[in-house]
Amino acid sequence: MKNVDTHSHLTGRSVYVDDIPELTGTLHAVPVLSEKAHAKIISMDFSKAEKAEGVVAILTAEEIPGENQIGGILPDEPLFATEEVHYIGQPMAVIIAKDHFAARDARQLVEISYEEMEVVTDPRVAKEKGQLLFPPRTFASGDTDKGFAGCDYVFKGRADSGGQEHIYIETQGSYAIPQENNNLKVFSSTQGPTIVQKTIAQVLGLQMHNIEVDVTRLGGAFGGKEDQATAWAVMAALAAQKLGKPVKLILDRDDDIRATGKRHPYSSDFRIGLDKNLKIKAFEVTYYQNGGAAADLSPAIMERTLFHVTNSYFIPNVKATAYSCKTNLVPFTAFRGFGGPQAMFVIEAAFAHAADQLGVDKTEIQQRNLIGKGNTFHYGQVCDSNNASKSWEEMHRHYKVEETKRTVEEFNKNHRFVKKGLAVMPICFGISFTKTPMNNARALVHVYQDGSIGVSTGAVEMGQGVNTKLMQVAANAFSVNISRIKLETTNTTRVANTSPTAASSGADLNGKALQIACNEILDRLQKEAAETLGMPQEQINIRDEQVYTGAKPTKLYWEELVEKAFLNRIKLSEVGHYSTPVIHFDKTKEKGHPFTYHVYGAALTTVTLDCIRGTYETDSVQIIHDFGNSLNLTIDKGQVEGAVVQGIGWMTLEELTFDENGRLLADSLSKYKVPDVYAAPKMIETIPLETEGPELAIMKSKAVGEPPFMYGIGVYFALRNAVREFNPETPLGYDAPLTPEKVLLALYNKKG
Repeated sequence: MKNVDTHSHLTGRSVYVDDIPELTGTLHAVPVLSEKAHAKIISMDFSKAEKAEGVVAILTAEEIPGENQIGGILPDEPLFATEEVHYIGQPMAVIIAKDHFAARDARQLVEISYEEMEVVTDPRVAKEKGQLLFPPRTFASGDTDKGFAGCDYVFKGRADSGGQEHIYIETQGSYAIPQENNNLKVFSSTQGPTIVQKTIAQVLGLQMHNIEVDVTRLGGAFGGKEDQATAWAVMAALAAQKLGKPVKLILDRDDDIRATGKRHPYSSDFRIGLDKNLKIKAFEVTYYQNGGAAADLSPAIMERTLFHVTNSYFIPNVKATAYSCKTNLVPFTAFRGFGGPQAMFVIEAAFAHAADQLGVDKTEIQQRNLIGKGNTFHYGQVCDSNNASKSWEEMHRHYKVEETKRTVEEFNKNHRFVKKGLAVMPICFGISFTKTPMNNARALVHVYQDGSIGVSTGAVEMGQGVNTKLMQVAANAFSVNISRIKLETTNTTRVANTSPTAASSGADLNGKALQIACNEILDRLQKEAAETLGMPQEQINIRDEQVYTGAKPTKLYWEELVEKAFLNRIKLSEVGHYSTPVIHFDKTKEKGHPFTYHVYGAALTTVTLDCIRGTYETDSVQIIHDFGNSLNLTIDKGQVEGAVVQGIGWMTLEELTFDENGRLLADSLSKYKVPDVYAAPKMIETIPLETEGPELAIMKSKAVGEPPFMYGIGVYFALRNAVREFNPETPLGYDAPLTPEKVLLALYNKKG
């Protein structure tokens, strides 16, 4: 089945927040953003701006009727700064005018005086100063002291990975419309409608039932609209409530880049110990997470980093400590992989460092330490499959890895100024929200009297194809044509208390809830059919919109059955509720069973490097991926391909650079490089691993949004290997992204 949104996307008919027809009298809002990274606010003078043409109002913290607080996990982030600002781009007020351009022009007239304070941008410096967003955490298993004592080789190193801008096509935005009785309807570009609903109620001093949040779809998100969409929706809602008129706030791209969070940069120290057989006996790592000026989702992201310390490997003795460091940068936030990629980069760097020091092929260390069934992850969950090894073996068999290695070696012998590099990247990624209570969902299903079906869930469509998969779930449950099914918008009035569509769990959680609701209605319809046909209910089934008794078709069809049920006053609506079983985690012990299941895979990457210019191409990324029993392989392969390219961007091109004053230097699309068609691999091939999916995945189809992102890490190490082929003496460390500039320097740098 094709993606149900394909045609409307292609023809431009898909509706996003800024496409919603504006009601008469709609006003437009533009935020006033801090120009300083850390300073006391001496004064804010809005007098000139208030007199500007088209300006209706300027709202500050003084106009907030409830709490000036939008922090989700920790209450440490005001909607509007009052006494101090802590990063460039922090909202201080919002200007409401008759049109967007009038509001933007008026912003230039605002006069703010500051008393500047010390600016900290480096997480290691913040840690030394005791500037942490919340207490550190340590995950440990075994005894690393004993583990290292029994090692034949012990190596230390450092690995740094940069941030990443989301560059979703649709910028942050919201449209708030006052309703009667002090209610508000808010259209928001958010992954978390309930988070927006709850926070608006908190800031406006209302109850959650006063706020209806509606989401049709997002023009991309990648985690950047899980928590970061909230502030802009709250501003629009505040203005709508205060002025009694509809208010729209759509960020311009430059404001979006300046004022919204990005992937967390990490700086990490590692220590790895091996025996003579290249088995890893001990691994220690310290992560310095750059959290920015407020917690945002950093606690949960740091936690997922700690869960993914060992990637696809079994290491008996592990100790990992993470610090979330408070700096004067925009609060960093969720991004595809949610802290997992940062951890996986470090363990792969540690393996590469050990391989370099020992003069062995890194793949030897990787292969000998793959996790297997019965091994215990360092957080206490027992591995229930051998899919890590299966993926590795299938990749070697299908893509002829050893033969490819020999081809690369031969090429490098015969080419002086062009070198090829090769790397293998295995992945193991846990699926679930690591905060156990978030693993639940609801679905509302109506079967109308003409046989058509309306479905509402808490899942948000953002280009990942979840709407298509949910329609497939409903069509499969009722065995009806997909044309009978309509996916409604995601709406907090129809489906309440939702978790955000994140953690690759949108299809699993909402699909399971949808199955439950459909099966309840189906049971009633089968009972009605049994009574109509005079047959036992256990013999009744529906296939392709026709009622069967066992394998024998009857003359009773879907529409007639539904009509009979309606006339007999059978309930044709249902709410399904699903909460993931099995999972649990004890934070006092840092042990438990936090994940429903794991997704595995392995990728072979080859690159070609121009050693004169420092430029490079990714020749191929060849993947064996664990889809389980894919519900929609076309969509799932598309997710893999997009994730791989995005991962390559993080590892090689996207350099999120701030100066010492906390100002983002790459603050526009002309300065910030994202992968284009020329940066994409010449070939991406994805072959499903032949394996049975778990029952807890929707229809045994494993989650696919985040895990493939980590295949992009392989490009970094393939490039690094190509550089070392040209210059074995280069003091190239582990600092991502590995941009062409860094490559060129490394090609001609020498130790000492």
